Amino acid sequence: MELIRGLHNLREKHRGCVATIGNFDGVHLGHRKVLAQVKAKADELNLPSIVITFEPQPREFFAGNNAPPRLTRFSEKHRLLAAEGIDRHLCLTFNERLRAMTAEGFVEELLLRGLAVEHFVVGDDFRFGCDRSGDYTMLCRAGEKHGFSVVNTETFISADERVSSSRIREALEENELEKANSLLGRPYTVSGRVMHGQKLGRQLGVPTANVRMHRFPCPLKGVYAVEVTGGGLKQQGVCNVGLRPTVCGQQPVLEAHLFDFDKDIYGQLLTVEFKKFIRAEKKFDGLEQLKQQIFADIDDVRAFFACTRS
Repeated sequence: MELIRGLHNLREKHRGCVATIGNFDGVHLGHRKVLAQVKAKADELNLPSIVITFEPQPREFFAGNNAPPRLTRFSEKHRLLAAEGIDRHLCLTFNERLRAMTAEGFVEELLLRGLAVEHFVVGDDFRFGCDRSGDYTMLCRAGEKHGFSVVNTETFISADERVSSSRIREALEENELEKANSLLGRPYTVSGRVMHGQKLGRQLGVPTANVRMHRFPCPLKGVYAVEVTGGGLKQQGVCNVGLRPTVCGQQPVLEAHLFDFDKDIYGQLLTVEFKKFIRAEKKFDGLEQLKQQIFADIDDVRAFFACTRS
């Protein structure tokens, strides 16, 4: 799948397509229904399919550090979109210029001059342009005027529940892993490269792989049974996600202790799949108490995996 970063990188070869637009955070079951609709229409018209997303996401631009946690970082989102068979991914930088663009300017600069869209698929609640002044009705009028068709997608329902990134995020924050996985249509995972940390786990006798989370917090917080894969690796283990209050951590981190494993994996890209919530993160009275709890967590997680094998 071709990645196009920004309006300024659109070329003549990118004109003429079937497109959709949105955050696509998580690329969940509802998103995949939209993507299938886009792909089917693109095949029918013999045109490339394109997904338009934003970086940062609009809510992150407006809310900053108070924005809700992401389900997927950009690289994960791009990989998931590619897996759905989409031909192109246009990532627009959401900045002050894009925020101030009128709905009419958005249609003219992006849909007409930039992409020459022939068919546009949007969500049932899509709004765009300065002050969110553009909506589905406005797009339909623009389509009639400029010769492209527009269709909206209805809310996707699974087990009598609306599938949305917000609902999945809520399920994860409440540690309803099965519910989140059912709405995603796959297990929830976090991917990142292993970075050097304080080596505190090694000092306590439980070395950890610290997975880089950059500036994006994880909707999960606490201790979990996990399965970690990547680079030929497939290991079970125990993982802590959070601020590490016992050692006065300032930034959220993901630390995974892999069972029966002691190899150098710094720099490797790992994917952490969360299997079971074990306990909430808490502050202990010193490292010795923390160490005792870590070994108790390891026993609990080993017991969980033993039960799943039997």
